[in-house]
Amino acid sequence: MGTRIKKDDLVIVISGKDKGQKGRVLRVLAEVDRVLVEGVNKIKRHTKPTPKAPQGGIIEREAPVHASNVMLWDEKAGARSRVRAGADKDGKKIRVLAKSGTALS
Repeated sequence: MGTRIKKDDLVIVISGKDKGQKGRVLRVLAEVDRVLVEGVNKIKRHTKPTPKAPQGGIIEREAPVHASNVMLWDEKAGARSRVRAGADKDGKKIRVLAKSGTALS
């Protein structure tokens, strides 16, 4: 995966049950090639009451999706986009959206 997708990137799911949903990347799990996307791949977990969550019950949260199932969303072009390497004015390496040429942080 390398530096293709990073935390706080806006992505769109391109396959699976949540295909077409957009969301921000909350966490990148590079060692297993997965990303945690806000509002995508929701699962329900039955939890016992604990001091942290005294109520317990059924908690709904996001589960990681494989990095190959998401693509960066290009706001400027209004479409999904690949990412390529580029350079800023100082010659520093940056990520650039291939569709519109917009630089990413």
